[in-house]
Amino acid sequence: MTDNILVLVRHGESEWNRLNLFTGWRNPDLTEKGLIEARVAGRMIRDHRVKFDIAFTSNLKRAQHTLDIILAELNQPDVPIIRDAALNERDYGELSGLNKDEARKKWGESQVQLWRRSYDVPPPGGESLKDTLERVRPYYDKAIWPQITQSKNVIIAAHGNSLRALVMILEGLNKDEILERELATGAPILYRLGADGHAIDRKDLLPARSLAAPPEDRIM
Repeated sequence: MTDNILVLVRHGESEWNRLNLFTGWRNPDLTEKGLIEARVAGRMIRDHRVKFDIAFTSNLKRAQHTLDIILAELNQPDVPIIRDAALNERDYGELSGLNKDEARKKWGESQVQLWRRSYDVPPPGGESLKDTLERVRPYYDKAIWPQITQSKNVIIAAHGNSLRALVMILEGLNKDEILERELATGAPILYRLGADGHAIDRKDLLPARSLAAPPEDRIM
């Protein structure tokens, strides 16, 4: 297998990012800022002249909309797109829809921080990052990896934690190392992959002036 490109992009700022709400599997769309972030992401990828063979995204419209905008900026509107809930953001359960300050008042600062920061402690009725990895990994193995083994260039537009799970797979990170990684909205990561599926090279694309939204969908 020849080296090929896998690009990960976290969706642009969503309406609930802006309102500081836990989102998870809820389905708000992009803000105006999020639309701009998606366009900028597409232009940054275009500068690297990557021609994609297939695209993957979640079942949530903030990720789907981001991907559509990026492909339009690349003038690659005909790239096949596969949508699957396996790439959804982690489910925040009873936290979903709550403002973070409201959640702290209800459960206490330390408990909310534990749910947000930990690798394997889920919020009530929701998922941890470990749970998210356990649904992302088999989907990657079954649906995405076979495309890569055919030397196809792949783009994935998804969410902070589903992408963080993919980063663990690609870079071989452990549960402590991944908690230190931040994924900004609308900031593509370009991986060059080897025959074993591990990253040979990683390039983080960031605009000259960061448009990153407050990281609603992160663990921290």
